[in-house]
Amino acid sequence: MENTFTDLSHINVKGGDGGAGCMSFRREAYVPKGGPDGGDGGRGGSVVVEADPQLSSLIDFRYKHHFRAERGTHGQGARRHGRDGADLVLRVPVGTVVRELDPLTQTPAYDIADLTQPGERVVVAPGGAGGRGNIHFVTSVRRAPAFAEKGEPARDHWIELEMKLMADAALVGMPSVGKSSIIARISAARPKIADYPFTTLVPNLGVARAASGQSFVVADVPGLIEGASEGRGLGHQFLRHIERTALILHVVDVTGGYEGRDVIDDYRTINAELVAYASELAERPQIVVANKCDLPETAEAVERLREAAEADGHEFFAVSAATGEGLDALVSTCAAEVARLRAEAAERDPSRDLTERWEREREWRDRQIHISREERHAWRVTGTQVERMVIQTDWENDEAVAYLQHRFDRCGLDDALAKAGAVNGDEIRILELAFTYEGGSDDDPYADAEDALDEAFTEVED
Repeated sequence: MENTFTDLSHINVKGGDGGAGCMSFRREAYVPKGGPDGGDGGRGGSVVVEADPQLSSLIDFRYKHHFRAERGTHGQGARRHGRDGADLVLRVPVGTVVRELDPLTQTPAYDIADLTQPGERVVVAPGGAGGRGNIHFVTSVRRAPAFAEKGEPARDHWIELEMKLMADAALVGMPSVGKSSIIARISAARPKIADYPFTTLVPNLGVARAASGQSFVVADVPGLIEGASEGRGLGHQFLRHIERTALILHVVDVTGGYEGRDVIDDYRTINAELVAYASELAERPQIVVANKCDLPETAEAVERLREAAEADGHEFFAVSAATGEGLDALVSTCAAEVARLRAEAAERDPSRDLTERWEREREWRDRQIHISREERHAWRVTGTQVERMVIQTDWENDEAVAYLQHRFDRCGLDDALAKAGAVNGDEIRILELAFTYEGGSDDDPYADAEDALDEAFTEVED
């Protein structure tokens, strides 16, 4: 049977392109000089990622990797605006982290959002802005603007979706220590159980309920081995699912398994791997569970493990997944601990929909202007907003080019270039276009230094 669990996907997203604005003038009988009446282009649809509590995997993105929203239509005369493109909503499990990928290395560049609440959403590929028609550019001195804006092409880029299970407790440990048997005993989960290592290939979720009525979600994480934090074995790819859990249930096979491993070595190895993967896991509440204690000649190993766990400040339970011994007490303790941890977490950070926050952060990134020097008198300007202005300008229309200069001044580009050190006559590069800077001083900050160098070389030659 094919594995239908996927918890990490890279997908390519692109919003819809914006429609072009219309340059038009009113034309009617007996109205020889009608005013401008060009309509606006429609905005392109956006690609939106939304958290859906009904989903438990990113399987929908396993075979399809390219997603496009609908484009906006062009504006027309008589103030007829173009239609906006429809948004494309991609549904993902609750607990999905969305990241921007570096276009060159395809490695995560920064987090876009962490969707931890049902219905929470984030725009990952905004639609291109529709161009404005010439009705927007009328002023007291420009009564008949003969230009309109082009539609903005939407950005095409790759993002990463990483699902982290939203479980209250996670069963972790070496392969074949009985984690799947325990979750099958304490919940309705029915994972595959067999007597060979790495039987569990995907995380399993179950809801455990204590006699008190308290319940909690428990995850059975595939077995870890030494070096898992560095990529060894199968469990390394599931360490991410432990990050969100409030409680770690560390299961140890007191028989030592087929290899006759030492229980203390197993206990220390798994804890070391957890810390190596994420140092904060060292502070995570942990309950140590000695499994298979019903088997003969395990009493000494149980006591040695108990002493080690209690010395580290962890609670300890000796259980048997086969007979059910000790599991009721374990579930009751876990339920009470999870309830306490939930209450503390709610006080620190009340649950709320952060959709508006993710949108504000995206808009803030769009407004940023980045300036770098490429040559002595050449500067590179990047930034979503300023690049959008350039793209939407009709370069064959002198009025449109003059209006772009006005927009540069209003968005603070001229001042930013002056602060960076640009002087009159410098070349300003935006996308594939180059402009001559005319907003700064005529003083070249490098002139004095070069004159001094010239004098020094002259003295050496003399």
